[in-house]
Amino acid sequence: MSRKVTIVDYGIGNLYSVARAFEMSGASVRLTENHEHIESADQLVLPGVGAFEDGMKGLAQRAQIEPLKRFIETGRPFLGICVGMQLLLEVGEEFGEHAGLGIIPGRVQPIADTGIDGRPHRIPHIGWNVLVRPEGEAPGSASPWEAGILAGLPPEPAVYFVHSFAPVPAQERHRLADCLYDGRRISAAIRSGNAYGAQFHPEKSGPVGLRIVENFLSL
Repeated sequence: MSRKVTIVDYGIGNLYSVARAFEMSGASVRLTENHEHIESADQLVLPGVGAFEDGMKGLAQRAQIEPLKRFIETGRPFLGICVGMQLLLEVGEEFGEHAGLGIIPGRVQPIADTGIDGRPHRIPHIGWNVLVRPEGEAPGSASPWEAGILAGLPPEPAVYFVHSFAPVPAQERHRLADCLYDGRRISAAIRSGNAYGAQFHPEKSGPVGLRIVENFLSL
């Protein structure tokens, strides 16, 4: 029997490409704005492209904020993608300061416009980049990397990014994976209990992205 996944429609996001990735992985998908559907979901996905403020406004206008929080409190699997990941944090700094869902302590901040060598680089950060383990974590260690949505990935897994801002968790333990952009560390995946976030787009990341989707479905 296929897994049932609910994708939140809050007026922002690439809903149909995300839905297609889950369908390709064998899931039964429901797109919804309905808060009752959100709270009763087996597994919940919050996609998103665009600005942090617009995302929170979209959730607020549809009375989805509290249902989302209550869903996460149940312990059932949750995945935020791109802006949907950023909204898990406490504050976003895009176009001023805006409160997020506050599930994970930290802020969403602009990506530095230079590499560690001081040379300017392109913003937004667009294209393929390799996931790396958070600082201080060695391959083969007892790591969240070996379980959850990153289980079984090939060496140096490359995924697709499009973003100008990135989450900066207040606690290192919430970093699941990073990437390096001209030496700058960017949080690429985060986790707090059953709540996962991916700054990259699994639905645009080929076989690696589909493996991440399948891992989420197996939670």
